[in-house]
Amino acid sequence: MSLKNASVLVIDDDLDVLTAVRLLLKQEVKEVVTEKNPENIRSILAKQSFDVILLDMNFNSSINTGNEGLFWLRKIKELKSTAAVIMITAYGDIDLAIRSLKEGAFDFVVKPWHNEKLVATISDAAKNKNSKQAAVKLSAENGQSNELVGESDVMHDIFFKIQKIAPTDANILILGENGTGKDLIAKAIHQHSLRADKPYIKVDVGALTESLFESELFGHKKGAFTDAREDRQGRFEAADGGTLFLDEIGNISLYQQAKLLSVLQNRQVIRLGSNEPIPINIRLICATNLPLQELANESRFRKDLIYRINTVEITVPPLRKRGDDILLLAKHFSKIYSNKYLKPQLEFDKSALDKLLNYHFPGNVRELQYAIERAVIMAEGDVLKANDIIFSPIEKAAASEEEVVHTNLSSVEKNTILKVIEKNNGNISKAAKELGITRTALYRRLNKYDI
Repeated sequence: MSLKNASVLVIDDDLDVLTAVRLLLKQEVKEVVTEKNPENIRSILAKQSFDVILLDMNFNSSINTGNEGLFWLRKIKELKSTAAVIMITAYGDIDLAIRSLKEGAFDFVVKPWHNEKLVATISDAAKNKNSKQAAVKLSAENGQSNELVGESDVMHDIFFKIQKIAPTDANILILGENGTGKDLIAKAIHQHSLRADKPYIKVDVGALTESLFESELFGHKKGAFTDAREDRQGRFEAADGGTLFLDEIGNISLYQQAKLLSVLQNRQVIRLGSNEPIPINIRLICATNLPLQELANESRFRKDLIYRINTVEITVPPLRKRGDDILLLAKHFSKIYSNKYLKPQLEFDKSALDKLLNYHFPGNVRELQYAIERAVIMAEGDVLKANDIIFSPIEKAAASEEEVVHTNLSSVEKNTILKVIEKNNGNISKAAKELGITRTALYRRLNKYDI
């Protein structure tokens, strides 16, 4: 949003400040409204919405908390105002102003301010407010089609990134645990890109064998191998002009990585059984459940390929770190499956909501989706209770298996340490050297295993 189109509310009990700000902004913004009494905030915001609010930190009011600005900032947030709030503070109250940032203020300015600095801060606030609205709009649009919904701060950051990077041709790497919705984010980037009317091709490259990898991605000529009965274009050609999404990129071999890197560098493919290069024009999005530090291990993944596929990275948080998004998604899935299975719209009682919030969701959004679908199918009334929601035994089994593996590994490590220490007659320095770790690291393990 340009500053010329912004509406600004200024709240300060100093009439000189109100006059000065009104005169300064009169030519800069669409509208300036000033108010001396903060207790009128509710009625003002009930009648009109603003893009930016300038709010004083100190008022001679009946509140007398010593930090009236924070009190009124909270009130503005309670009223669900979408305005970006800028706090006006004296130099001695900077600590309180910094605290206001943690409570949702966009920024603060210190009296006396430089006019250019104040105008620039208001301009930045107006742009930020517009970006957040775009993020919410993106969430709503995608929520109708592919369940990419959320109101948590981490999801707003992702929606904002999508808005910024989608219109570009930058290669994107999406990181996150299984079931977090990496494929939905890839699809959203395509839908909001300049290639939205072109093909969107998804390939689970982690599931391709060495023999199928080149044929599937780059295509083949008739007779290139035993079952090649006709010419066939690969996924790169199929995605020409559009977006190619390579899922589970972290699971491909070093040989496959070399082949992929060559295509990305040369922007052309050569079908199996042919020597003729075919130019390709694609936007590349990749995803993996591996942490970036594991990809950076050159014995596992080529560093030059990481740089090729990772112009911008998006990290998708696990569901357990998304707070009330769990409830938002649960209600969203409940509505979808109630319609699908011709059930009445179901409500969640408090026990069901508590059960959802207290579960760690190892299977992430995918596990939540299946749990809610099952609950809707099995529901006998129009209210879902805690015992109606049953989490996946598959995820529980996988978690138990991981615990067993971890326990076994710990046992092996403990026994190895004991044997090496015994071999070196209790000499910690020699034992640490033989184990290939520092003395400090060995002492940590001794404490860990209570040796």
